[in-house]
Amino acid sequence: MGEAAQFWIVAGVAAYLMGLSKGGVPMIAILSVPLMSLFMDPALAVGLLLPIYIVADVYAVWLFRRDFSVRNLQILLPAAVVGIAVGFSTVTIVPVWTMKLLVAVIGFYYLFNALRKRLSRAEIPPRPADVPRGLFWGALTGLTSYIAHAGGPPYQSYVLPQRLPKLTYLGTNAIFFSAVNLIKVPPFILAGQITWDSAGQAAWLAPAALAGAWSGSKIARWLPEKAFFALVEIALAVVSLRLLWEVLAR
Repeated sequence: MGEAAQFWIVAGVAAYLMGLSKGGVPMIAILSVPLMSLFMDPALAVGLLLPIYIVADVYAVWLFRRDFSVRNLQILLPAAVVGIAVGFSTVTIVPVWTMKLLVAVIGFYYLFNALRKRLSRAEIPPRPADVPRGLFWGALTGLTSYIAHAGGPPYQSYVLPQRLPKLTYLGTNAIFFSAVNLIKVPPFILAGQITWDSAGQAAWLAPAALAGAWSGSKIARWLPEKAFFALVEIALAVVSLRLLWEVLAR
């Protein structure tokens, strides 16, 4: 099999995984950038995948348009804009591996606290969507999302302790990240990460992302709420381990 054929197969798998994540299978899209990085520079891979994310975002927002947390969006989105601006201004200075390590540490920190609370067997009330924490985690989400499409762990660290209903969680996630991805388009174009060639490739891969989003929505609605959030935490652990492995293996 030629290298071009291998590229399109891997790219199709990456697009499908992104769609699955947008449809409600948590954070599996984090595998897309490493997959594409087998064939191209990671910065260009991030740029190629962004338009595909946006196509899947449109479908995800339509799927979960009735259930979302207005307060979370009001807090997180302005903070994410600041994080994206920081990411754009430092993308050529800050090594990608430092962002990956930061995201992995955040994921492990959340999981450690969640496990500690479970072992204590004390009833932990849901945490409110407070402004100081939201601004911090929102800015960090914008920054890590800009650098490596890795905004999931900091976002989960803020949202999961709130114990939102499953559909509210999915709707908030869909709207927030669709807005973040749209905001990232102009700086990606200015940085040369999105070109006419990459946009053309993304158009060919969009159907795979939509198929993934459709599949993901079916899986997410079928899963019981407890099983769904357990899956989110398992996915967070896998993502954090994967990012740590990439840093150690570089």
